[in-house]
Amino acid sequence: MPTSPSLPKPTAAELDLLQVLWPLGAATARQVHDAMVKARPDVTYATVLRLMQIMHGKGLLIRDESERSHVYAPAQAQESLQTNLLKDLMQRAFSGSAKDLVLAALKTGISRKDREEIERLLKGDGK
Repeated sequence: MPTSPSLPKPTAAELDLLQVLWPLGAATARQVHDAMVKARPDVTYATVLRLMQIMHGKGLLIRDESERSHVYAPAQAQESLQTNLLKDLMQRAFSGSAKDLVLAALKTGISRKDREEIERLLKGDGK
């Protein structure tokens, strides 16, 4: 099942920003920039602010304008967006086959720890 047209798909840069914003929950552009600059010292505040404004326009972020500094939050929970992106990828790249998607992921190489965790999950032993 393809992603619903009402759910926008983020670009790679937008996903990077969401990876920073999800743990924060809600934050100002300054707070997001401060968190992003730790991993990417070259990213400017202006770039982060502009990207957040674009993401708000696309519906990827919601914005609280009640304070002087606008507070942004993801419009979708991390798990929900990842599930939608995964469904879209599975449909487009693997003809809707979850098995083919999983096999392709496993063939790319996984750590022993990840393999053991997957085996436990498949056996129903939980985490």
